[in-house]
Amino acid sequence: MIKFRVNNQPVSVAAHPAKPLLDVLREELELTGSKECCGKGECGSCSVILNGEVVCSCLILVGQVEGEDVLTVEGIGNPECLDPIQESFIECGATQCGYCTPGIIVAARSYLDHLQQPPTQEEIKDALAGNLCRCTGYTKIIEAVHHAAQKQWVNK
Repeated sequence: MIKFRVNNQPVSVAAHPAKPLLDVLREELELTGSKECCGKGECGSCSVILNGEVVCSCLILVGQVEGEDVLTVEGIGNPECLDPIQESFIECGATQCGYCTPGIIVAARSYLDHLQQPPTQEEIKDALAGNLCRCTGYTKIIEAVHHAAQKQWVNK
């Protein structure tokens, strides 16, 4: 049994320690927000936050997360109480097919959590550089993150 925390809840899974975290999240824990696209850690669709840092869950073995904290897109807001980044994606029309959206939401949430000052659009581009979207030119995604950052700084 491998024990760790997912979305602030303790979990215990009977999985081979060499099984990718992404597969355990999707198959064992039924958290299907993280998607497999490239399987090589190049697209960001499977992004989760592991101990405060964004990682590609397709590259992390579940045995590596024993005793650790994992946050998935399912742990960032919910339909009754959206996170500001989720609200901004809706308000700015920043989604297309939605396949990459969970990974970008996770990366954006982590980025906004670590901000020391309001970001520029170039800084947002750099922060999201590991996330690929095949449907759009990123303009609305960057606008949405900038919009969420503005909301965040107004509330500080």
